Amino acid sequence: MSFLNLYTSPALSFARTECGFKDSDYVVVGVPLDHTSSYRPGSRFAPLAIREASLNIEGFSFRAKKSISSLKIHDAGDLHVDADVEETLRRIELVTGEILREGKTPVLIGGEHTLTLGSARSIKEDFAVLCFDAHLDLRDEYMGRKICHATVMRRMHEIDHLKRVVMVGTRAACRDEIAYAEEQGVGFITSHEIRNESMEDVSLRIDDLLEGQNAVYLSIDLDVLDPAYAPAVQTPEPEGLSTHQLLEILSKINLKDLVAFDVVEVTPQYDFGVTAAVAAKVIFEVLSLIAQW
Repeated sequence: MSFLNLYTSPALSFARTECGFKDSDYVVVGVPLDHTSSYRPGSRFAPLAIREASLNIEGFSFRAKKSISSLKIHDAGDLHVDADVEETLRRIELVTGEILREGKTPVLIGGEHTLTLGSARSIKEDFAVLCFDAHLDLRDEYMGRKICHATVMRRMHEIDHLKRVVMVGTRAACRDEIAYAEEQGVGFITSHEIRNESMEDVSLRIDDLLEGQNAVYLSIDLDVLDPAYAPAVQTPEPEGLSTHQLLEILSKINLKDLVAFDVVEVTPQYDFGVTAAVAAKVIFEVLSLIAQW
């Protein structure tokens, strides 16, 4: 049984991709999950908005000297999201696991950040998570939920074979989250630190924190960017990164061990397409960068 056939339906093709699943290196799956949003709901509309943006921005990366059209990308469509969050996470795990078993890289377009827990569960080897996010997402419970966008990194940290969590761009947390991060060895680099360091130094710090990890899951919550650059996100936080800073850091870190990545938390109805275009550009750049390794 193919879980992709069972749990996904065709959608607008990302970046006009025409590659079949069998011949692809990268498989895009939209995840319109938006069940636990606590401030600005609407991320269920992001997969469509980001796909639309991907059709209307140029796909050549000046950093990687590569065009998105030269990559073998298959768009598997959107996941069938269930009203029960755990069932949706189970489906994400099955779909992502199938993609990984076929030797391909899953590219998930969210949707709220909770989806990362489902896809991370599909990784059966020891791995690390590199997450760009304004928030630590390390609460044990939030608004009566143990599994939600504000607890996702806490639940992921409880996965036995997750060996390292590195958070970048952090600038919003409660005292309990800071205490947990310090006690459990969760590495984080704040946006304030990034402002005072070169992108090369930040990238070296990330590589040092991930040293020795043979599989890396990359999660990019668009609220890592300052609202001036990405206003349409679920929980905007001032004093964030610029789009240039994010892409420069990504271009300088070692991505050869990346096994999967996602872009999450875009709520497109809060602007006129700016944030969706940024999200599409970030996906273009990451795909072009990892294709070099």
